[in-house]
Amino acid sequence: MMKLSMLMNYSSNKVAAIDEVIAYEKAGLDVIWVPEAYSNDAPSAMGYLAAKTERVQIGSGILPIYTRTPSLLAMTAAGVDELSGGRAILGLGASGPQVIEGWHGIAYDRPLARTREVIEICRMVWRREKLLHEGIYEIPLPKGQGTGLGKPLKLINHPIREEIRLY
Repeated sequence: MMKLSMLMNYSSNKVAAIDEVIAYEKAGLDVIWVPEAYSNDAPSAMGYLAAKTERVQIGSGILPIYTRTPSLLAMTAAGVDELSGGRAILGLGASGPQVIEGWHGIAYDRPLARTREVIEICRMVWRREKLLHEGIYEIPLPKGQGTGLGKPLKLINHPIREEIRLY
């Protein structure tokens, strides 16, 4: 079955763009992708869309993996999923060095390995597993880093889905 999707306008007034999405949903739109780049953040608009729409799926298009911790990406997706009644899609990407280094001031390194680890950690969070991860992302921080008080935690909330669609 064919699905209709579109990218929400992100260079203009967000409220006006969301009003357009509401009209498109009534006309049959299936998926709205909410971009971020170096504009307003996407999760704010996604939460607002969750409250204002009924059936359209709400996808981040895309959330850069460098700008949020993997745990926060998972928490954001679970939150939008709950507010929307299970309509969230987590679109992830590495973006590019122009935005990551030029706008966020973060070194752009190992994008494929980072993406794999972010996805792995998101899935652990949604399954409410105690978060233990070794790799680029060391969770909790190893002995000798930080205060030493970090411990493996699991998401407090029970996500409405253990698997949120990832793109």
